[in-house]
Amino acid sequence: MIQGRIVKALSGFYYVDDGTRVLTCRARGKFRRQGESPLVGDEVRCTPLEGDTGVLDEILPRRNSFTRPAVANIDQLVVVVSETNPVTDPFLIDRVVCLAEHKGCRPLICVNKRDLSDCDRLVSLYTAAGLPTLWVSAETGEGMEDLRQEISDKVNAFTGNSGVGKSSLLNRLAPGLGIPTGEVSDRLGRGRHTTRHIQLYRLDGNTLIADTPGFSSFDVEEMEQLRKEELADTFREFRPYLGRCRFHDCAHLSEKGCAVLAAVRAGEIPRERHDSYVRLYRQLAEIPDWERK
Repeated sequence: MIQGRIVKALSGFYYVDDGTRVLTCRARGKFRRQGESPLVGDEVRCTPLEGDTGVLDEILPRRNSFTRPAVANIDQLVVVVSETNPVTDPFLIDRVVCLAEHKGCRPLICVNKRDLSDCDRLVSLYTAAGLPTLWVSAETGEGMEDLRQEISDKVNAFTGNSGVGKSSLLNRLAPGLGIPTGEVSDRLGRGRHTTRHIQLYRLDGNTLIADTPGFSSFDVEEMEQLRKEELADTFREFRPYLGRCRFHDCAHLSEKGCAVLAAVRAGEIPRERHDSYVRLYRQLAEIPDWERK
């Protein structure tokens, strides 16, 4: 029996990378009977068979998992955004960052297309919020070495709204693919006219990257798992003020004696981030507990 990581799942086959080769495995029937599905990113044990085939025997404990996309054990969520063509709405960024924080994976804001815009609004906003933020250009290569260092030795998932340049960044990071930019997503499992699947690609050593669907499909189901009472802790700039409000059950919306609101008024918490918090809180408050997964 060997141990490895599932790097692709397609049509009932699981492709397990043990560091030296990739085995094409079928899962044992016990997973179906137990209602458990192996996910891309899972660390597993499997039994090699003839050639490069095998049987998947055991799924090791997960550090985290996502429903859409169906991935597990993500160390870092790279949120690719832009200030131009298209301009990314900060609310969409905040929603995905909340999910990353809730799932226990590091969010990294990557503002692409620096060559097309000198606007640093998003860079300033998320730097002020205490989130790791890079300003890069997939076109010119500016900032790419910093990005490469940030993703080193991690399992990274890239996400972002359509057109922000995820594929261009991946092509810059992995030039050895040797294919036109427009086809990068197909090689990583995002064909435009085929069923989408997620695939982890080994950049080097222990650095793995995955291209994932955009914001809209990434977080709709995941948000249902987050309770409004848990939301404040996913805004890392709120954390120094939590527990310092006048009321122990403060929702940080408009209450008197709220330490978070005082920090917003003092400019210690970006107002845009608090506006996103209020919108998310009200959305979560509308979801009854029985609908949560």
